[in-house]
Amino acid sequence: MSAAPAAPAAFAALFTPYDLRSVTVPNRVWMAAMCQYSAEAFGPNAGVANDWHFAHYAARAVGGTGLIIQEATAVSPEGRITPYDLGIWNDTQVEALRRITSFLKAQGAVPGIQIAHAGRKASTDRTWKGGGAVGPEAHGWQPLAPSAVPFAEGSSPVPHELTIGEIAQITAQFAAATERALAAGYEVVEIHGAHGYLIGEFLSPHSNKRTDAYGGSFENRTRFALEVVDAVRAVWPEELPLLFRISATDWLEEDGWTADETVRLARLLQEHGVDLLDVSTGGLAPGVSIPVGPGYQVPFAARVKEETTLPVAAVGLITEPEQAEKILANGEADAVLLARELLRDPYWARRAAAELGAEIRTPEPYHRSW
Repeated sequence: MSAAPAAPAAFAALFTPYDLRSVTVPNRVWMAAMCQYSAEAFGPNAGVANDWHFAHYAARAVGGTGLIIQEATAVSPEGRITPYDLGIWNDTQVEALRRITSFLKAQGAVPGIQIAHAGRKASTDRTWKGGGAVGPEAHGWQPLAPSAVPFAEGSSPVPHELTIGEIAQITAQFAAATERALAAGYEVVEIHGAHGYLIGEFLSPHSNKRTDAYGGSFENRTRFALEVVDAVRAVWPEELPLLFRISATDWLEEDGWTADETVRLARLLQEHGVDLLDVSTGGLAPGVSIPVGPGYQVPFAARVKEETTLPVAAVGLITEPEQAEKILANGEADAVLLARELLRDPYWARRAAAELGAEIRTPEPYHRSW
C-alpha cells in the first residue's frame, strides 16, 4: 500500500472513519443511490445485475468511496421504476449481486443497498428515453399507490389503490428483500422513503387521500413507513446498520410533507431502529419550483441533526472537497452523499484526499498514483 501523509487537523473530518453499529466506514465520502436502468426488462434475467453494474460500482470502490449505496433495488417486479431496474425479489438476482459486494469489500468499501418500491411512479421509461409512462407492450404494468391519484395528471396512469392486505404484502416484500440483501453480502440496508416513491406517497397528504388507518393524521400517514422499518429491522441482524432516505420537504406551498414532520418522524425512526437519516428533498409532485444550488439540501439535514439525536447524511450538489469538509466540520451532517459528482468522477475521494492532504487507502497496483 502507498499512502499520503496523515491528514492535517483542519481537514480531518471527511476522511475520519465512521461507526454504524458494528460496521466501520473508512471515510465520510459516501455514494448516494443512483438508478442505472441497465438490467434486462423481462425473462429469467429480469432485474439481474450484469457487467455494467459490476464495473460501475467497482470503479467507485477503487476510487476510494467509503460507503457505496446501490441504486434503488426493487422489492417486487411492480416496485420497479422502469422495467430495467435492478431487483432483489429472487435468488438469481442475489447470486449476481454477490460478485459486486465481494469486490467492494476487497477494496475496503462498505457495500450498501437501497431497497425500494416505486409506487405510482412505477412503469416508466428510462430517463434518457424521456421517462414517460410505458404500457404492457413495453413491459409496463399498472402502478400501485396509497390512493388512486396519478403522479402527473393527464400523462401518468391512474394507480391501483392498495388494500390493507396488499399493504401488508408489500411490507413482507421489504422484509424478504432484506433477507436476500444479507445473503448477497450487503452490510448496510437503506429503505427508500424519498422522492415521491411508495413510502413517500404514504407520508405526504398530497398523494395520500386515504381515510383508513393509513391516511389523514401524521400518525396514520407514517404508519406504513414505520411498519416497513419494523419488518426490516426484525430480519436484519442487530449488529448491522439500517438507514432511511427521506425527502425532508415536498417543496409544496400547501398539502405537502414538511420539514417539521421530517424532524418528528426522525425521532420515531430512531426509536424503531434506524441508525442514520439520509436527507434529500422533493420528487413527489412534478413541476415544483425548487431553489437548486450548491448544498441546497444541507440545511434540512442540519436541522434534523440539531433537533434530534439521529445521525444524518447530507446530499445535494455537494461537488467540491472543501465544501464537503465544511459541512462536516460545521456539524451540519455526519457524512456527505455524492451523486452525480461521482458519475462524473469515480475517483472523487482520491482527488479530495490529495487536495485536503488526507490519507486514503490506495490499491497496491495504483501505488504510483501518489
